[in-house]
Amino acid sequence: MATPTPVRRAWRALTGLLVLTAVLAGANALGVYVFKQSSWLPELALDLQGGTQIVLEAQTEGADPSGEQMQQAVSIIRQRVDASGVAEAEVTTQGARNIVVQVPGRVDDATRERIERSAQLELRSVIYAGSAATTFVGEDGEETPYPAPDTALPATPSIEPTDGSDPNWVSEYLWARYLAFDCANPDVDPASAPADEPVIACDDAGSKYVLGPVEITGDSIDDAAATVDQTNGQWAVQLDLDDEGTRVFGEVSQRLYAIGQQNASDPRSMFAFVLDDIVISAPQMNGVIMDGRPSISGSFNQESATQLADQLKFGALPLSFTVVSSDTISATLGEQQLQIGLIAGLIGLALVAIYSLLSYRALGSVIIASLAVMAVLTYILLCLLSWRLGYRLSLAGVAGLIVTIGFTADSFIVYFERIRDELRDGKSITSAVEDGWDRAKRTIYISKSINVLAAVVLYILADATVKGFAFTLGVTTALDVLIFVIFTHPVMQLIARTRFFGGGHRLSGLDPVALGAVYRGRAEFKRSVAPVARARRSMGEAERRQTIAERKRAAELAAAERPGKTGEGDA
Repeated sequence: MATPTPVRRAWRALTGLLVLTAVLAGANALGVYVFKQSSWLPELALDLQGGTQIVLEAQTEGADPSGEQMQQAVSIIRQRVDASGVAEAEVTTQGARNIVVQVPGRVDDATRERIERSAQLELRSVIYAGSAATTFVGEDGEETPYPAPDTALPATPSIEPTDGSDPNWVSEYLWARYLAFDCANPDVDPASAPADEPVIACDDAGSKYVLGPVEITGDSIDDAAATVDQTNGQWAVQLDLDDEGTRVFGEVSQRLYAIGQQNASDPRSMFAFVLDDIVISAPQMNGVIMDGRPSISGSFNQESATQLADQLKFGALPLSFTVVSSDTISATLGEQQLQIGLIAGLIGLALVAIYSLLSYRALGSVIIASLAVMAVLTYILLCLLSWRLGYRLSLAGVAGLIVTIGFTADSFIVYFERIRDELRDGKSITSAVEDGWDRAKRTIYISKSINVLAAVVLYILADATVKGFAFTLGVTTALDVLIFVIFTHPVMQLIARTRFFGGGHRLSGLDPVALGAVYRGRAEFKRSVAPVARARRSMGEAERRQTIAERKRAAELAAAERPGKTGEGDA
């Protein structure tokens, strides 16, 4: 005899669950043993693990910075720290000039630089480019350093420049500074200059540039993303400029491209992306870009490209900051509070298990098995999220896990009570499982969607201390629905065809007689052949579950059967 279709679907779903679990565990195993970046323990947040505290002090001349500037700096720094995921970092102001950044665990160099750098991006046209040499060979054949520029040299261009690429920007004094400028010691002769004046700058490769005035600033960047250049396979940063930036960059690209067409080796066909007075990229303009989507190329890898994109996307700090201190801090709650939270979760699981066994007898084992499967998947998923998204488990996240246990228990009750209702209507156990699922899943989907929606709204509107709770609640609620679809219901389809459950054993939790399925039709009870006490319990259960219409109909029938009544209640 062919296997029934529900059985095939059940085995297919359970096989899919096994494959999903193997894939998730295998992915985390790759992170642990191959990439050496993951772990079999979820990362803990600042309140449970401790971390690093960095104190930044605003650098201003004279008066303290305004409260608006400090709050803007706090917002930008928090966005930079949390750019890689739910990091549970804390960024607060301290006094009138300080910002305190507390990051879970040890802060790597990339994160530290992400916090401290101001990320002032400027786009300047290249006027001259050469090596970083600061010496020359004199007439006597000896190598001699270029002398310090004479302050008496003219510092103003002799001819008014016409655009950002005009060589007339280079005065005699600026050229003398360029020759003597030492890229290895930029603090001796700072390269900073007002936006409307030319500047000397160097890149990490040892090249030295004379750059024209600023033509576009980082304020014109709407978005920035790390991408892979399809032509050469190198990492780059793709920019998306606003309307004004698109217009200006289009004009600049036309000018530089025309210069390159006349002389491909002319450095004036190049433009420089200058980040905090350092040239990070100086590509040649190989075409006219009118769509406002230029690309910054250079010696990037995935990490450095992502870091730069985050800095540019979240904007420049409104103030300049210096690091006052960087210390390791201990956990504010520590292992004791984590243990208390885990004990509370285990107590909740134990209470749910006890209630399930008392209320549903052997059927409660399905609830316990479902919770065990969910626990395994949740644990593996938290490990993966810690690796791939920077998620860290806080005490608020532990609270989210505990709350999910209650939500999951509600779903089981809805499902099993629907099955029992179908049994009370006189259906077979296999039919009751299928029909009960069809009726219960709509209720479960609606309730879970509301929970997920609440978690999303809470995650968007709440601060960092509550985001962990909202994130954990949303993920585990979605996982709860998945477990119902690919484990709980398939298991019920299979055990309903066993002798113990399918036969309605009195300890199975699916005994039709114990559930009150002893009536012939709506409000018409048949005489039970079971023992009197058991029949009374069953009939009492059925009576308690009657609807108002059924109770009214039963009363009418009872009144019609009394002696001396004419049955006018049937009219």
